[in-house]
Amino acid sequence: MTRTTKGYILGAVAAVSYGTNPLFAVPLYELGMGVSSVLFYRYLFATIILGTIMLIRGDSFRLARRDLPLMVLLGIFFAMSSVLLFEAYRYMDVGLASTLLFVEPVFIALILWIFFHERISLWTLISIAICLTGVVFLCNPGEGAHVTATGVTLVILSSLAYALYMVMINKSRIRHLAGSTLTFYSLLFGMIVFAVRTDGFTEVQPVPSGLLPWACVAGISIVPTIVSLLTVAISIQCIGSVPVSILGALEPITGVMFGVALFGEILTVRASIGIVLIILAVIVLILSGRRQHSK
Repeated sequence: MTRTTKGYILGAVAAVSYGTNPLFAVPLYELGMGVSSVLFYRYLFATIILGTIMLIRGDSFRLARRDLPLMVLLGIFFAMSSVLLFEAYRYMDVGLASTLLFVEPVFIALILWIFFHERISLWTLISIAICLTGVVFLCNPGEGAHVTATGVTLVILSSLAYALYMVMINKSRIRHLAGSTLTFYSLLFGMIVFAVRTDGFTEVQPVPSGLLPWACVAGISIVPTIVSLLTVAISIQCIGSVPVSILGALEPITGVMFGVALFGEILTVRASIGIVLIILAVIVLILSGRRQHSK
């Protein structure tokens, strides 16, 4: 297997694995667990697993004291992105939520333009227009689909929180940290959010007894978290960030497939148009950025 082939395969694995979030979260909701409890276990076990992998590989845990406040803030943004998305699953179809989350690159472009005065190209404006059109279709998907204003707002805020997380990494001194180190501390300090939401962890619900609940907890800690994070890092090393970003379109597609196949969600024509437009908008944005960098 060539390095390029390996990169594309792992990039696809990263996108598909992250799209499995609702596959593990929704059954836990149906068993009576709240969002904060589900995410507490996800972050706890993911931190332990990633830390163990880093120890085995000999990765550095070193974090300068001056970077600590910024790392705490990054962890909070990271966790809030998860909280808002997982709350949204309760107010709208998970497939549509997964697609709306995909507008994050558009938010990044807007943040860089507004706060860092980076040039916004014609193609970026076209991408934003296409994306907004797609959002309009998803907000009114037609009869059969389940979407609420609360759900849409939560997903948009989740996407914005993750966009801020990414911009803060790329525009701050913390960008010198290795990806595994950065992710480890993002997960660790993200626990602050769940400490607040569960009154110092005293309101964390126990995992219901049985194989299914624990399988879901293990699954959500490993597949859309550890597997996704590690495979995307290797994929970027093999083929670069642009192809990996485009392969990210498999993430919302995975969410839609799980929603329709497992949770009985209805994929309407208007929703399908919205999904295609949002994915198209992100691909246009990524390719236009690649074109600018190649000049």
